[in-house]
Formats: sequence, structure tokens, C-alpha cells
Amino acid sequence: MINYNNVKFEKSYGFANQLPVSEAPEIAFSGRSNVGKSSLLNKLFGRKNIARVSSVPGKTITVNFFDASGIKFVDLPGYGYAKAPVKEIDRWGEMIEHYFNSGRNISLVVQLIDMRRKATDKDFQMIDFLEQTGLPYVIVLTKADKLKPTERKRREQEIEEEFSGCSNVAVIPFSSLNGEGVVELKAEIEYYLS
Repeated sequence: MINYNNVKFEKSYGFANQLPVSEAPEIAFSGRSNVGKSSLLNKLFGRKNIARVSSVPGKTITVNFFDASGIKFVDLPGYGYAKAPVKEIDRWGEMIEHYFNSGRNISLVVQLIDMRRKATDKDFQMIDFLEQTGLPYVIVLTKADKLKPTERKRREQEIEEEFSGCSNVAVIPFSSLNGEGVVELKAEIEYYLS
């Protein structure tokens, strides 16, 4: 059982060759820039600023490791942010690719998608990659609280179709504001760690 209240920030890594050897189980958080990865981690851990949050896309430019009860939570840089220098975008891509292709002990990938918008091509590329590699993953739909009831109903119907090709994957609406989805996400994490 994970003690989410006793989490500590471990370290940030800016280059692929700096990543530590993977020994403990890892839960990786992936998604486009500004999708709310840091906000989700703060909500999950019940802390305000353990993961730095910014309204500026592309703020997480390193691979950040957190430890909770010996389980590593890994905040990956966001993809799809075009306003950074090409060298930076390439470095982020290289880090993410290296992270997934270096034989790490990944128990679960939490793939974040903004519930208000259709998934992007890059989101589907990531999902396709997870499907092809057989890495277990769940889809978390962030910013659920920002939808009006009628918009949400419409998006829920669209989402069913959007992710119909995903093989039996949990899709969890999530709000960093009101905590919707926290219990469900923790249950998925526990399931994949058992």
C-alpha cells in the first residue's frame, strides 16, 4: 500500500544519459505540454507544490522522480509544445524515448489528455506506442471540472468513440481542483503494482 502523504521529491534529470538505473517499480506520467501533469501529481500526493505548476506550456523540461513508499512516480516532459527552441524539443523527445526504451521497471503509464479537447495526433502516437509495446496504461482526462454539464455529456460520448481502439483501458475523468478521479486513479495504480 502506498502512503501518498509521505512522498518526497528525489531528483530531476535533464539528459537521457543521466537517468538512474531502474530498480523500483515506476509509475510514469505522460501527456502533452500544459495538460496538467504537475497539478495531477500535487493532487494525488495531497501537496500543493511538490511538483512545480506553471500556466506556461513546456515548463517541465526534465524527467522528475518522486518516491512514495519505495515506488517511483516519474513526471515526464510534455510533448507537442512548439514554442521552445528545436534543440530543446529534440532533447525532450530523446529523454522520453530513452526513458521508455531502456528496459525500465514501468508498472503503469498514466496517459493524460485534456478532457475539453479531442486527443491530438501526438496523443494517439503515444497511445499507439503503448499498445505496441504492451506497456500497461490508463487514460486520465484532466480538467474535467472546466466543462459545463452539457459539454461534458457531449465529450463523454465523443471520448467513447475516440478511444474505442484502446484495448480494455480505464478512462478516468480527473480534476485537480475538486479531486474527481483521485480515488479511481489510486485504485488503478494499486492494481498494476500488485
